[in-house]
Amino acid sequence: MSRTKVLIIYNILLPVFFIIAFPAWLIKMWKRGGYGTGLMERFARFKTPEKEEPKGGVYVHAVSVGEVLIALKLIENWLQQYPDQTFVLSATTSTGHEIALEKSPKQVRVIYSPLDFGFLVRAVFRRFAPSQLVLIEAETWPNLLNEARRREIPVSMVNARLSQRSERRFLKFQSLVAPLFAMVDQYCVQNDVDAQRFLNLGIPEEKIKLTGSIKFDPTGGAMPKKRKEFQQQLDDFGVSERNRKVVMLASSHDGEEKLIGEAFLKAEADAKMGSLLVIVPRHAERRADVVSDLESLGFEVVLRSDYHVPQSPQSACLVVDTTGELRDWTAHADALLIGKSWIGKGGQNPAEAILAGVPVICGPYMGNFEPLVTTLRESGGVKMLGEDEVEPSSISQAIIECLSDESISQNRVVRAREVLETHAHAVEKTIRYLVAADSQ
Repeated sequence: MSRTKVLIIYNILLPVFFIIAFPAWLIKMWKRGGYGTGLMERFARFKTPEKEEPKGGVYVHAVSVGEVLIALKLIENWLQQYPDQTFVLSATTSTGHEIALEKSPKQVRVIYSPLDFGFLVRAVFRRFAPSQLVLIEAETWPNLLNEARRREIPVSMVNARLSQRSERRFLKFQSLVAPLFAMVDQYCVQNDVDAQRFLNLGIPEEKIKLTGSIKFDPTGGAMPKKRKEFQQQLDDFGVSERNRKVVMLASSHDGEEKLIGEAFLKAEADAKMGSLLVIVPRHAERRADVVSDLESLGFEVVLRSDYHVPQSPQSACLVVDTTGELRDWTAHADALLIGKSWIGKGGQNPAEAILAGVPVICGPYMGNFEPLVTTLRESGGVKMLGEDEVEPSSISQAIIECLSDESISQNRVVRAREVLETHAHAVEKTIRYLVAADSQ
């Protein structure tokens, strides 16, 4: 099918989907605090006068927190080499937008991604006149791509990845998606597996550049580090005084807090280690449900957003319901369990824990991080439980092993770091290709 026909179909269906999805989208924005933060930017309405906007910069399109953090890692390294370069970073979700505003260097103009209607994308491109478009991972928005092609703006997809499931879906509708992928000039892919999947979709080999993963690059960004403020709060629970070890559940999803809470209590009952449970939910707005689930297990729950010294430190747990702090909280853990790998399927990024020297335990549902997680499991770099082990007894045993046998834990960390080394200098390689695209 031709590009023109695909765009016609898309632009006929887009308003219908928008009308259907708009109420749910508003509710989600309300829950996540998206109102009052430049909401009209989604409709290409800006408070800043157009003449004051940066022109001719690199337009980086991200979606949620994970993609924004990848974008920031890329931008920060790019600025080290080219300090005069300017950027527009567009984020789709309110949490991603918040992180972008908080962490972006001064050379970055942060905006909300406009809705993918052609007239809105054209208005944004007129405002910023970007020199190139950089897509983080596999975000192919048809009108965004088409406007870049119409203006002869080079388009690159970086940290490009394609899951097996996505490959099957795209192959099923190849006649519809092929014209969209054809509008991307180069794909900076994470590994050989992703490269082959893009080849299977008909992407020319000369467009595919093997760079490694920006997300997993141990050389291209700030390392997790302990913060004095975090340690002081942990010490209120007796971490330093009683030498309590910290068991952390990172980026948890609905139901996982209760499951891991039960496993933690069983581990404490069986091994009497006196450790502390710290939970960092993926979405802070779920705090009420998280508190309810943990209190039903008998925990005294202390929220970081409303912090107070626990009344009974031994039976208390800490819930970090703030945004953008996970990386450095990770550095305070002695064992880290990966959220969205136990009940919510797909998993979360294990790289920050590995870089922090923390042993990782994950559930069986880590499909979003293949083939990395399989390589980690086969090398002994993570403790990965099977589908029949997603229950408190098996998880508690994994926690006990991790905390009680230092040789096993340290060996796991060493092997995991060796795996991440295969992605070393991914940021540097990616920037090299992007600079070359900008100069063509």
